[in-house]
Amino acid sequence: MIRAASLSIDVNLLRFSRFMQSQGIAHRINEESGQQIIWVEGEQQATLIREALANWPFDEDSSLGSPAAFNLQHVFNPTVLIAKLVQAFLRAPVSFSLIVACLLVAMLSLFGAQPQRVAILFYPLLDTSGLFPLLASMDTPVEVLRSLSPMLLHFGEIHLVFNMMWLWYFGRQLESAQPRWLFIVLIIFCSFVGNTAQYLSSGYNNFGGMSGVVYGLVGYTWIVHTFMPRSNLLINNKMFMVFVVALIAMEIVASSWIASAAHLGGLAAGLVAGLVLVAHNRFAFGRRPAK
Repeated sequence: MIRAASLSIDVNLLRFSRFMQSQGIAHRINEESGQQIIWVEGEQQATLIREALANWPFDEDSSLGSPAAFNLQHVFNPTVLIAKLVQAFLRAPVSFSLIVACLLVAMLSLFGAQPQRVAILFYPLLDTSGLFPLLASMDTPVEVLRSLSPMLLHFGEIHLVFNMMWLWYFGRQLESAQPRWLFIVLIIFCSFVGNTAQYLSSGYNNFGGMSGVVYGLVGYTWIVHTFMPRSNLLINNKMFMVFVVALIAMEIVASSWIASAAHLGGLAAGLVAGLVLVAHNRFAFGRRPAK
């Protein structure tokens, strides 16, 4: 474990600790030389702990560290909210920009109720007889961009919220752990593979969602975490299996209105991309990936 912060023994951290636990941030607090030391598993959690401590109301009116006071005073304060948004953008600009783009498209299309307003974002009408004929018929830059743009489309509030939550969860980790250009390439690759798989399997182009990209990030993060544990990415085998089981369940229960091929194509793309990175680190740099 690593040291996230140290505070005076006089500071009441009980409510703060409970609040952090409610947010899913595992930590441990012990006393050393008159100081309270907060320990966490990795730098990601340490950063979150430090950010929360910087805004926690350690004053007389909230000496117990009330989560309600924290939320009211900070989350709904416009100045603090803007500062947090700027901070989020600086931390993960690609993920943040994709989320904003998805929100804008959702509002324009009324969460998919008016798809004609964003018809330009649908997958282009290309040859569906196979992958190579499809690639051969993609002969303009606009068609290339439209093969990616379905990831910005969402149909319903739950569809949007679910995808944005996981995009931020995995995106902010990967943007911090690797070069940003590599993350952009990963997004493009997973989006193209997922969207193209869905188009070829269904034969129609009125589909959309970030789910294929999200599943790509899941597969990529799991591979990197498994073979390169020092990356400190927050995923484990159980979490990966939850996503796989959910994919199977969606195919069984709701295959008629879920873009299952996009999910599966994105997952496969992420797994392949992760294996390529692991192989590159092992053979190009001459070090074992599990070290």
